[in-house]
Amino acid sequence: MARTAALGAPAERREGPAKVTGAARYAAEHPLPGRVHARAVPATVARGRITGIDTGPARAVPGVLTVLTYENAPRLAEPEDATLALLQDSDVPHRGWCVALVVAETPEAARAGAGAVRITYDTVGHDAVLTPGHPGAHEPEEVNGGQPARCRRGDPETAFAAAPVRVDVTYRTPPLHNHPMEPHASTACWERGRLTVYTSSQGTSDVRGVLAGLFALPVDRITVRAEHVGGGFGSKGSPRPDVVLAAMAARYTGRPVTLAYPRRHLPTVVGHRAPTLNRMRLGATSDGRLTALLHDVTTHTSPVRSFVEAAGTISGVMYATPNLSFVHHVVPLDVPSPSWMRAPGEATGMYALESAMDELADALGTDPVELRIRNEPEREPAGDLPFSSRHLVECLREGARRFAWTHRVRRAEGPLLIGAGVAAATYPVMASPCTAAAEARPDGTFLIRVNASDIGTGARTVLAQIAADALGAPLDRVRTEIGDSDLPPAPVAGGSSGTASWGWVVYEACARLLNRLADHTGPLPERGIGVRADTSGRADADSPYARHAFGAHFAEVAVDTVTGEVRVRRLLGVYAAGHILNSRTARSQFVGGMTMGLGMALTEGSTVDAAYGDFAEADLASYHVPAHADVPDIEAHWIDEDDPHLNPMGSKGIGEIGVVGTPAAIGNAVHHATGIRFRTLPLTPDRILTALNAR
Repeated sequence: MARTAALGAPAERREGPAKVTGAARYAAEHPLPGRVHARAVPATVARGRITGIDTGPARAVPGVLTVLTYENAPRLAEPEDATLALLQDSDVPHRGWCVALVVAETPEAARAGAGAVRITYDTVGHDAVLTPGHPGAHEPEEVNGGQPARCRRGDPETAFAAAPVRVDVTYRTPPLHNHPMEPHASTACWERGRLTVYTSSQGTSDVRGVLAGLFALPVDRITVRAEHVGGGFGSKGSPRPDVVLAAMAARYTGRPVTLAYPRRHLPTVVGHRAPTLNRMRLGATSDGRLTALLHDVTTHTSPVRSFVEAAGTISGVMYATPNLSFVHHVVPLDVPSPSWMRAPGEATGMYALESAMDELADALGTDPVELRIRNEPEREPAGDLPFSSRHLVECLREGARRFAWTHRVRRAEGPLLIGAGVAAATYPVMASPCTAAAEARPDGTFLIRVNASDIGTGARTVLAQIAADALGAPLDRVRTEIGDSDLPPAPVAGGSSGTASWGWVVYEACARLLNRLADHTGPLPERGIGVRADTSGRADADSPYARHAFGAHFAEVAVDTVTGEVRVRRLLGVYAAGHILNSRTARSQFVGGMTMGLGMALTEGSTVDAAYGDFAEADLASYHVPAHADVPDIEAHWIDEDDPHLNPMGSKGIGEIGVVGTPAAIGNAVHHATGIRFRTLPLTPDRILTALNAR
């Protein structure tokens, strides 16, 4: 069959009409017969133990059916993720921990009942604030993703001390929260020993496996569906308390139960980007060649589950140096458990590295773009592997051309100071084993079945394009089924690996189907012809290549010397991420990531309240996600890469790299505009004005 032009085309999202007309149902929008509603009661102490629970006032609220506590809740098997050991004992590891669950006929009654539960505690001292030199800091065995906590090449300390030009600075990033538009929500129903769950999740296969373990059920007696997901950004990458609590309440009451977390509860129960302290030491020759790079990271974790933000690993990817070191330290604090947030580790670590590179360029009197190009490595510095493809230099040069970088000049427009900045970006290429089924139907259509998750990225559309390309069929003849754990199992939508993992197996299933069809004569049977594929052992096989996507970010800002406000006027990203599979959805992903990076740079930040062990910002008024008025016209472009060492589509993940370099590009632009170096995010007006007035 002839190849089609499906791949790369700007195909429209297949679920678009359903979403804009309101026909798409999300997790809390399944009105099952007899459905009731649940509301969690969060702990109001930072650390301690429950000494008494009075549920009488709550049960007296009209419409309240029951109140679950550790005294009467269903028993769960011990989970691997201790954040899911809910209502099992009297311990309170941090503020916001679920200590009771009210089930009622309406959401309003559940809310009133939750407010009426009376709980007393025996509290103990707590420590919730990450500080430099914290005595509890230690080096973990590994960091997020099973990566090594340290890397060492050469003698970096000695080389740094001997370097003619040195930069030794520390950058701080605050806790950040994902805050997807759709809050974490689940609807659960038990029927004749079978559990069905509708949940807002980035991977329902994983949710089913975890629920099977918690409730001691065979996986084939559990169905988990997530047909539409209103964003996740990592916070829905594994099961969260809502799905477990909804299932517990449904089992206890015998009725379908919906639990939708109010936004004010989310900061303490679904994860956050951990704060980081990044000490960067760069040593260079007088002509700007790095002789030493040292990146020391300190972050926090919780007493419930260890999660270490892998902020230092990017320093082993970016620049050539004979002497390299990165090391992580973590401090267990009495705080909610951190977890994944879009580009975990890369976003925080790259802000530090790319800001330090800008400081080095200043110290050398060298153009920041040329400094990066001058330190382009031939092989991956940490792993000493050849790159499967690396076009960072091309991204920098193309970005500089489009941005008119050589004409950048610091200038003033009345009270506004105008400046421009640049930063590089990288994100690893990852893929996981996956299964998929492909069927040819007698009517000439094809059906692709895989439990992929569409969290707003356009997965349905892109997978149909991959299948159409592999089959040589028109795109409108291919249908996809996703978002249901009864489909062939698939990994989560995370780590920018979703399309690579799902698309790889879809491509293989379609190739097998073509072979079957070639051997078939006569009309297709009524049930059609189907095949199944599995990429286990190949998608997860070790590669002899270092596989990464790269990019370059350029930003122009205006700093108001009267108000301290920073406005981004222009934001440009140029990327090298293999073959782009859908130009429309890809641009959306790049622009969305850059917008999230803008928020990280200028407006977003959570503050740990030392007295209460909670986050002070618990809504979208105090935690400011960029709105339309904050975001300029953002340009996203890419360089087509032909990399044969990835997957059948030759694609790299694009969901996260847009975040990675944006904060540093904006921070570097603010420095260019003001002449002042800011090393703590976000760059809010109070910080800007304080520094301007001090100068």
